[in-house]
Amino acid sequence: MLQSLKNIFHLGLKELCGLWRDPLLMALIIYSFSVGVYISANAQPDSLTKATIAIVDEDKSPLTFRISEAFLPPMFKKPHFITLSEIDKDMDRGKYTFVLVFPVDFQRDVMAGKNPTVQLNVDATRMSQAFTGSGYIQQIIATEIADFDRSNDKKSVLAEIVLRNRFNFNLTRSWFSSVVELINTISLLAIVLTGAALIRERERGTLEHLLVMPVTPLEIMISKIWSMALVVMVTAGISLLVVIEGILKMPVSGSRLLFMAGMAIYLFAVTSLGIFLGCVAKNMPQLGILLILILLPLQMLSGGMTPLESMPGILQYVVQIFPTTHFVACSQAILFRGAGFSVVWYHFLALMIIGMILFQYSLFRFKKSVA
Repeated sequence: MLQSLKNIFHLGLKELCGLWRDPLLMALIIYSFSVGVYISANAQPDSLTKATIAIVDEDKSPLTFRISEAFLPPMFKKPHFITLSEIDKDMDRGKYTFVLVFPVDFQRDVMAGKNPTVQLNVDATRMSQAFTGSGYIQQIIATEIADFDRSNDKKSVLAEIVLRNRFNFNLTRSWFSSVVELINTISLLAIVLTGAALIRERERGTLEHLLVMPVTPLEIMISKIWSMALVVMVTAGISLLVVIEGILKMPVSGSRLLFMAGMAIYLFAVTSLGIFLGCVAKNMPQLGILLILILLPLQMLSGGMTPLESMPGILQYVVQIFPTTHFVACSQAILFRGAGFSVVWYHFLALMIIGMILFQYSLFRFKKSVA
């Protein structure tokens, strides 16, 4: 037993040395957990940031002034006031994405209940801002008019809705996106590194050398799993502390040690999956094709991009066999909501069961491939 542990340890060190000598994989790891996470958190096509807006105010009333003041950063830049004759010229030059036109007697018509029309000109060539921003502008105008009506209405308001955002008070999109990207990166690199380690042994002919030594296929497989899982776990932990908490300023509500424990169990599952793919693929191009077929469903159906409740009923049960589904659930619960082990134990147990199944099947395929 002691000799077997020594074999596993030294074989794992060999894998770490081999990874250190591979500059492309090292660059991929560093980039993915640093620049990749940061870019994914901030470059979001569905978010509205610093949109340019101009206002043509022909009414010049307290209501139009109130609406103009409601366009605040970081969603919008400070509105510019222009005239009707400047709209076409400025929009042709791409100076503004939105131009809002308030007609004469707008406030008087609102108070009289005549439902006046407000014209919104949109530069639709900036598609992401145009689609999202139009909805925000309509919502801002409707909210300010409703507040204006209430402030001028003599009747008492029977009920008023007060919104309180939990866990993400300012609805900062980068917090959510960075955690999702971190999980996706962990999944990608855990599979790539273990699969590449096995294929690298086969392509260089060193796998046959190992098999004639007094080591078993089980020891070889475990050594690749613990070494590659350690690399991913350390770099992911640094990314959480430096990029997500340090640069993106996302507060972590729960225990970082509990998150790392869940990551360790998850890595046990996905590195076993990487060994399986390394046994199926004959070379790195084939592994890349298999990664596309495996990673896309894992990422899109795990609950990170779309909540499980929004998926079809049968699919909600199918995705429970994905390890990523449980890791996304426990990661969000720990990092965002401060959940303890009493809340996430079910996901930990599910990850352990799925990992054991993947490990046993991968070991069977590995023994068969080297037989």
